[in-house]
Amino acid sequence: MAQIKQIGVGRKSSGTIDGITYYVRNGKTFARSTPSVSASSYNTPDAKLRQAIFKMVQMHMKYHLRTIRHTFSPKNGSPSNHYHNKNGKALTKALSALAVQYVAGEDVTLDDIEQAIAAYAAENPKSIVIASKTGYGEVYLTGPWPETITLRASGGDSTIIVIVAENGTTTTINPNAEDSENTEEVNTGNGGSTDSGNTDNSGNTGGGSTEPGNGGGDNNGDGEFGS
Repeated sequence: MAQIKQIGVGRKSSGTIDGITYYVRNGKTFARSTPSVSASSYNTPDAKLRQAIFKMVQMHMKYHLRTIRHTFSPKNGSPSNHYHNKNGKALTKALSALAVQYVAGEDVTLDDIEQAIAAYAAENPKSIVIASKTGYGEVYLTGPWPETITLRASGGDSTIIVIVAENGTTTTINPNAEDSENTEEVNTGNGGSTDSGNTDNSGNTGGGSTEPGNGGGDNNGDGEFGS
């Protein structure tokens, strides 16, 4: 790191030019060489496995994004960031074997990914969180994704029932149960949601840059993740 005093560079210059990064600290301009990453580092066996797992996690999250938006409070920008923060390590373990198959040139479908995650969740029922909403208790995956996810308030009787319909178009129906004033049903299909009772709005969505819909993954539930 070296302080730059030439008038041509200026005291508030910043950026990278010819491998040199300029930045300002306490009103003074400094320069340092920009570290380079060899292209070969992306072609190591470990790097290929990490890339494969990343793609599979993105496919999984993209498929369940409608549900995640209803069952996770935004964190670091979005509900999907919150989901990944909670489950990144567990999903990596669940998908490691499939990653080996993919790197070896085998096709891996979304169904394969979901089955691997379900199997891991069945063996480790406290490892993958499918609901973590402020004011409500966490819900864990214990096998295949359920048809409904029930969020119960940490205090009081308030409940949210999330109908998991990732590709569905059915509409939301308010329950007619005796405690309906404290219950909300939310459908994750294209029919929207209706609030009832004393629950909060379960439709929180964020704009974080790691939303699966903005990159990674390649299908909405019926495509292949192949070589």
